[in-house]
Amino acid sequence: MTDKLSLFLFLSLAAPVVFGQAPPAPAPPRGPSSTGKPLPGLDAAQLAYFTDGLNRFTEMVSVTGTQPGATRAGLGPRFNLNSCAGCHAYPAVGGTSPQVNPQVAAGTAYGATNTIPAFITRNGPVRAVRFVLHPDGSPDGGVHDLFVITGRADAAGCQIAQPDFATAAAQNNAVFRIPTPLFGAGLVQAIPDSAILANAASDGPAKAALGIAGHENRSANDGTITRFGWKAQNKSLLMFAGEADNVEQGVTSELFPTELDETPGCGFNATPEDRTNYTASSLPRGISDITGFSAFMRFLAPPQPGPLSPSARNGQQIFADIGCSLCHTPVLATGNAFEPALQNQPVHLYSDLLLHRMGAGLEDGIVQGDAQVDDWRTAPLWGLGQRLFYLHDGRTSDLVEAIEAHASQNSEANDVVANFNALPASAMQDLVNFLKSL
Repeated sequence: MTDKLSLFLFLSLAAPVVFGQAPPAPAPPRGPSSTGKPLPGLDAAQLAYFTDGLNRFTEMVSVTGTQPGATRAGLGPRFNLNSCAGCHAYPAVGGTSPQVNPQVAAGTAYGATNTIPAFITRNGPVRAVRFVLHPDGSPDGGVHDLFVITGRADAAGCQIAQPDFATAAAQNNAVFRIPTPLFGAGLVQAIPDSAILANAASDGPAKAALGIAGHENRSANDGTITRFGWKAQNKSLLMFAGEADNVEQGVTSELFPTELDETPGCGFNATPEDRTNYTASSLPRGISDITGFSAFMRFLAPPQPGPLSPSARNGQQIFADIGCSLCHTPVLATGNAFEPALQNQPVHLYSDLLLHRMGAGLEDGIVQGDAQVDDWRTAPLWGLGQRLFYLHDGRTSDLVEAIEAHASQNSEANDVVANFNALPASAMQDLVNFLKSL
């Protein structure tokens, strides 16, 4: 732990690791495989949109598009990074945080005069920062971007300052999120609300016996279930893409057309900066970038699990026996999606897509829709064996620590973690080996 807040949160956990015997060895992550490929069964047009979206996703954005190597305009005035693929990088484009954090270089690129906050380190993870409270004590909860364009060669005349992150961290007012992996996101979007609700109603006695409840997050507009983001706060991939482009990179779009900072002298482009190209001679080049991003995510294949060793196969059974699968549902199914590749497909995501109370140890003080301060969406576990950082803030690279962090005051996972702690060391290792195979 390198920052005060992460240390505070870690030490506040109510369930220390006490095994009475040697804990499981933290196996290294599996190397990249076929992850990052398009869904099987796409037609030529869909593959063209996937490839176009992938290309857009990897582009570097600068303020006016004139920075060498940049092909997009619209960076800032405040931003966390200058490329979608910089955040969603590991083990392939569309994943989560890489080990070498690109934010360190981006903060001072092209003449920028930013100070790198203490909680942003070269060895990762990539982080976004939210403040719990405003200075007057009222709820905040919004992302406060790490960097500003002040000093950049393409931002002459802009004079704005970074937030005071040191004070926020010292006051325990800064909380962190790391990028969520996007593999299989189109399949997740295609799961009907009815399937999520039917799964939530299943295994009632078993869930009640372990203190597991859970509830969905819903859109304030149409009342349907939202499912993307750490607190399931976003409804669709298009909304997810538009918000991220605006909040993380500062790019305005037809979905988010307003600059987050309208300080005079810091607006260098007409808005929206990302927009439909009405004069394009062909598709998909005429679509906006965020539409391209959402097409890429929609057609991005899910991660493929590794082979199950005898130990991992035993761990798979233990995963169910101790209650993990009651929240981390192994399989849901899509519905009548338009694209055959997404229609009536099994989705091996290991999540119920519901919110669950994770207690004081994982509380971040942020309310988003129906998600309260200690509510978190059940993180999909597919691809877990290829991740470097665990939990919403990336506080640990040790899978056992991540399991233990699920237990604290008022957590719905307390009894399941107690079941884990009661396992003999060999069974714990089998469970870890199964998780690493996903």
